Amino acid sequence: MALNLARRWRHLPRDSRDTLFLLGVIAWTVLPHVSHLPLWCTALTVVMLLWRTQLAVVNGALPGRWWLVVILMLAAGLTLWTYRTLLGKEPGVTMAVALMAMKTLELRARRDAFVVFFLGFFIILTHFLYSQSLFVAAAMLVSVWGLLTALVLAHMPVGQPGLRQAGALAMRTALLGAPIMVLLFALFPRIGPLWGVPRDGGPTTGLSSTMSMGSVAELAQDDSVALRVRFRDRVPPAQAMYFRGPVLTAFDGRAWRMAASPLRPSPDLRVRGRPVRYEMTLEPQRLALLPLLEASAAAPVIDSYRVALREDLQWTTDRPVVERLRFDAEAHTDFRHGASAGEGALREALALPVGHSPRTVAWADALRHEPRHARADATALAQAVLAHVRNGGYTYTLAPGVYGQGDERAAIDEFWLGRKEGFCEHFAAAFVVVMRAMDVPARVVTGYQGTDPVPIDGYYIVRQSYAHAWAEYWQPGMGWVRVDPTAAVAPDRVLGGRSLALAPGLVASAIATMSPALLAQWRNALEAMNNRWNQWVLNYSRGQQLDLLKNIGFGSPSWEDLSVLLIGALSSLALSGAAWAWWDRRRLDPWTRQMDSVRRILLSLGVDARAHEAPRTLAQRVRQHLGAAGETLAEMLHAIDHRRYGRTASKRPDPRLTRRFSAAARQLRRNRSRPSML
Repeated sequence: MALNLARRWRHLPRDSRDTLFLLGVIAWTVLPHVSHLPLWCTALTVVMLLWRTQLAVVNGALPGRWWLVVILMLAAGLTLWTYRTLLGKEPGVTMAVALMAMKTLELRARRDAFVVFFLGFFIILTHFLYSQSLFVAAAMLVSVWGLLTALVLAHMPVGQPGLRQAGALAMRTALLGAPIMVLLFALFPRIGPLWGVPRDGGPTTGLSSTMSMGSVAELAQDDSVALRVRFRDRVPPAQAMYFRGPVLTAFDGRAWRMAASPLRPSPDLRVRGRPVRYEMTLEPQRLALLPLLEASAAAPVIDSYRVALREDLQWTTDRPVVERLRFDAEAHTDFRHGASAGEGALREALALPVGHSPRTVAWADALRHEPRHARADATALAQAVLAHVRNGGYTYTLAPGVYGQGDERAAIDEFWLGRKEGFCEHFAAAFVVVMRAMDVPARVVTGYQGTDPVPIDGYYIVRQSYAHAWAEYWQPGMGWVRVDPTAAVAPDRVLGGRSLALAPGLVASAIATMSPALLAQWRNALEAMNNRWNQWVLNYSRGQQLDLLKNIGFGSPSWEDLSVLLIGALSSLALSGAAWAWWDRRRLDPWTRQMDSVRRILLSLGVDARAHEAPRTLAQRVRQHLGAAGETLAEMLHAIDHRRYGRTASKRPDPRLTRRFSAAARQLRRNRSRPSML
């Protein structure tokens, strides 16, 4: 079958082959957009590309203008119906994809092909509005090569140059432009982070400013990277790796939310011991906060963001983080905070909805009034609750089922006094409800806990599956005290940093069965490549540009130095290119040198040979002028013509053919100069 396809491909007309290649490049370029496009746009694009493929194979007539008008109106109408507008990222990308597919139905002239090329390059750029991953970049490099190859084919109307020849020329052209691309990447001034592109729609996984039963468990099933951490000097133990996210104090009976009452702008934070210094690479999370390691006392310096520390120890930003950030920070794992908490914050940390969790509240009230707890402080009460979790038959599971289906107010009761199966948010929420029922201020804290045990390329990876919820209660004189009820029922989750995971799929299970280490090795290699891509490309910032100037000899580099260096480098490259073009223009094409030599030889034999005439034309004139004696020369001229213009044309002439032609001409001259023997 493959041989039949190859044979049919070779017998297709040149225009059909070029069109089919261009359609394949377009399909490859659009493919990563399928997950972002409406279903109708994907279907319409597929139909138009298949239609154009069929027309190219059978050399059929292209559709008339009215067909194109109908398709255009249909695409615009469906875009307006889907997005309620024709402006913006999503509708713009949708229309661009539809227009490029539609443009293939009117490929009548070279200018139409150029429009398709330019639309293709534009769509390549739009991919980076959604993702800047290494996979997308590699796929788009293939698209760039394909479009450049199609552009080369569009400029080769004579003969039948092979696709391999056009692809090689496109590759050389791209490689010639690579130094300029690298130079612009390294030195072009950056106003903001390189990939700081707003994301104006669509949900993303990550931490949230609210928490309901099951929300963290859903997030824990996502194995994507949330952040990467590289520790500068020492690595804290796993049980100290709490990355603090949203602090949830307000509870309405359904969901936990961030504090509704205003908080004081600065916390009462006291730290002890040496800080843990680290570098963090934070993935986009669409929250206006930074999940820093507890407890960070100094604000990290981040370009284009204002960072502030709230009373509840959250590091907030002036706008949501919708780009990848890299910054240095430090934390003290031994700390106290909130000893002088405001009355409003404590009052909100005691509030419970009226009539919510009545059985759990009654259980807590009974525990509080036991004789042994008559004079117990908040810490003793917290330890009593943890002891109940530890010995009460609770199970830590990622799939506990749904609580509160019949009555949401009884969800905590059903977990605490019924099934006793839950994930971290079940334990944290129930603990806080119990503590509040005993008149102890408490709140839920969400974030990440733990990292992958082995660093990849020097970075510890924190995945979305490490999303975690714990609790804090307030002890007079001490402030807010962290307590993790999950550690009481599943100590490996906190002490060992091991999160739960769903059962692997069929393929992953098969690979793990064949070689338990193979899957981990593949994953680590991929993570290392992604990390280097993030660190050296996506996170290349203004600070690194100035560091580059320092490394090449600038004492105190500035933006003026960067601009002068960029202009000087570009000017040097331009002058070098001009010098190479001047030198290259003075060289003779090897085919031209061969034909000049052939013409001189023919002129010495008395054969008229003009500069514009092809070798096959000269062969006919040799036969006319020399007759049978010139047949050898004529055959060699046909060989030269086939090598240059045939189906398997070569880029360079055969010098041996030139030497044989010259030898045959000398022999012919000697034969003609001998006297005739009568």
